[in-house]
Amino acid sequence: MNIYFFLIAALILVLPIYKRYFPIIGVPCRKNGPEMTNTLVLDIREYKEHPTRSDLHIPYAYLKRYKEEIPNGLLHLVVQDRLELNLGVRYLASKGYRIASYQVNNCPCKRKGR
Repeated sequence: MNIYFFLIAALILVLPIYKRYFPIIGVPCRKNGPEMTNTLVLDIREYKEHPTRSDLHIPYAYLKRYKEEIPNGLLHLVVQDRLELNLGVRYLASKGYRIASYQVNNCPCKRKGR
């Protein structure tokens, strides 16, 4: 009985940590540029941040409320930090949106040419 309690407690503690801090795999980092013509640029930073050239600006805190306003198609996310990236990509992917790429604010992409 104690082992079941331990497993349930460990699962309850590990899942939120995984959702927040485990890095996103399979979504490339790209700068928002002219080659992204068929991709919707979604800025999920706070309203007080200066928006870049984005098609839609919905902060992460409001995604649950305004997810119907996001059209289906490929999305390019503009985020403030890695935590916002992890949460935003996981939430949008769970709702059926396809994330093509992302851009972390004030952080250059590590791969050259992107």
